[in-house]
Amino acid sequence: MGRKLPIFYNALLLTGVNLLLRLVSTSFQVHISGRIGAAGVGLLQLVMSVGGLAMTAGMAGIRTTTMYLTAEELGRRQPKNVTWVLSACFLYSILCSGAVASGLYFAAPWLAEHWIGDSRTVEAIRIFSAFLPLVCLSGCMTGYFTAANRIGTLAAVEILEQLCYMGVTMTALQFWAGSDPARACQAVVAGSGISACVTLLSLTALRLREHPQTGPKIPTARRLSQMALPLALADNAKSGINTLENLMVPKRLALYPVEMSPLATFGMVCGMVFPVIMFPAAILFALAELLIPELARCNAAGSARRIRYLARKSLRLALLYGCGCGGLIYLLADKLGMGLYHDAAVGHHLRRYSLLLPMLYCDAITDAMTKGLGQQKVCVRYNILTASMDVAFLFVLLPRYGMGGYFFSFLVTHLLNFGLSLRRLSKISGVKIPFSTPVLTVSAAAAAVLGAGFLHSPWGRTAAFGGLFFSLLTLFGVLSRADLLWLKGLIKKK
Repeated sequence: MGRKLPIFYNALLLTGVNLLLRLVSTSFQVHISGRIGAAGVGLLQLVMSVGGLAMTAGMAGIRTTTMYLTAEELGRRQPKNVTWVLSACFLYSILCSGAVASGLYFAAPWLAEHWIGDSRTVEAIRIFSAFLPLVCLSGCMTGYFTAANRIGTLAAVEILEQLCYMGVTMTALQFWAGSDPARACQAVVAGSGISACVTLLSLTALRLREHPQTGPKIPTARRLSQMALPLALADNAKSGINTLENLMVPKRLALYPVEMSPLATFGMVCGMVFPVIMFPAAILFALAELLIPELARCNAAGSARRIRYLARKSLRLALLYGCGCGGLIYLLADKLGMGLYHDAAVGHHLRRYSLLLPMLYCDAITDAMTKGLGQQKVCVRYNILTASMDVAFLFVLLPRYGMGGYFFSFLVTHLLNFGLSLRRLSKISGVKIPFSTPVLTVSAAAAAVLGAGFLHSPWGRTAAFGGLFFSLLTLFGVLSRADLLWLKGLIKKK
């Protein structure tokens, strides 16, 4: 099955590829905006909002399910069973995505008229529905290759997919769509769908090249349903609640007497602040992606010791990284706001939300580890509970406190979700996190921010914060000599 890299290097590889693709994608979006104008971009965003909901429903949790079930069989050293797992996942995906695609195709005129408000988008929605089953099947294959630790292969195929998407879309825009917004939407949707087909064909061919052996048939329906249905419920509920929240916030914020531009303010926080504070989390999202199959393999093999080891290391990494990124963004908030968006108000919100980064980054890792240990149903309960609380808080607080109420709701619901998930992880894995570690780490970050804050140069602040933070972590005993030797060994390891 090819050479496998340790999880550390796989995380770095995924991070590099994700950052590269994000940079290329952003540049391409800027190019498309220049070709089709603001009206075309707005129309495209509305089409993709419909497509995003359909994609969530069509996927129905199958990507993570394929990843988890494959990892379980590999952890039990039963690679011959993977064929039956993939067959069941393909059948489930075809049924779910086919049903959603059919509904989307026939509902396209109604959605274009009543949701998007532009009948020209009917064909774009129908093109999306035609490719939806193939996109979902490619998600199955991506889940398999992630579980099989074929991260290098996935990285290469993702780059191929992005190049195909850009090539098809540019060709259609150049020779067919021109500046017509409706045709431009169809070109972008078709380019995305064709590139997903290339991914599916490439990964399927690579799987067949492995000459997989098939063992005696094993029951998979119950395991698949126990995994996929809770994930589908959670994803659909979360997507629906998020859509409701996005529609509700500007309207409730408009009732706040001091707020003059509710839509602009909401867009500033969600469209400008959140992308900046979550951009450094690319490495943690890559690690979270890998932790699900890794812990599933360990759980299936009964490796409790390695589960505890991975949980401790991952949580410490997320805490240290979150404190470091949060401190830097806090110090550089004004420069980032003006440099990126030429708006001083962005810096104010960046500084506020940067305080939450240690919790947000740790929550992402904790959520992945609980899913990797088979706690999908518990995650569903937590997500639905906190998302519902968020909607209730926002409905009450926004007219009275404006975006201050939004921040309070964000803090309380995310903190509750993190606390519940961490408590569950500790219970099922046996890992214990000393109370002193987060306290000393946060204290070191806060002291480093205070010390570096006396400097005015961004580079000076960055260097001073890094030096102070590292020194204080060492002084407080959070970073030991053993940790430094471990990191050195990872970097030098062949």
